[in-house]
Amino acid sequence: MTKGSCMCGEIAYEYSGEPQVTALCHCVDCQKWSGSAYTSNVVVPRTSFKVTKGHPKSYNVKADSGKMNNHWFCGTCGSSLYTEVEIMPDVVCIKAGSIDDKSVRDFKKTGVEFYTKDRMGYSQPVTGADQKRVFADS
Repeated sequence: MTKGSCMCGEIAYEYSGEPQVTALCHCVDCQKWSGSAYTSNVVVPRTSFKVTKGHPKSYNVKADSGKMNNHWFCGTCGSSLYTEVEIMPDVVCIKAGSIDDKSVRDFKKTGVEFYTKDRMGYSQPVTGADQKRVFADS
């Protein structure tokens, strides 16, 4: 069981099994959500994820795809925790920085980079990661 939490410890969650993929997302939504150049995500099946402590708050936003992104965060400390995206209804995109175990959040292989069209000029492609100009690029 892998566990995670917000900065103040008011919200905690856990998931079982291995991630389906590790991903960086460079979309403007993720830039604003993280206050950084991208979000780093551990993507797991919704059925393997559960909040075990507290009640996270959420904020919904319409993505470039026209689908909704539901961002979950701690209402006390503001930590970003996870996102449920309508375009991927069977998974949860856990913000890697909220995972308690450094060896898990410091994933050694990035599987995919989304929205590379919005990548900051100072951020280079990750070698070996699939590069998707938008979400559904192939």
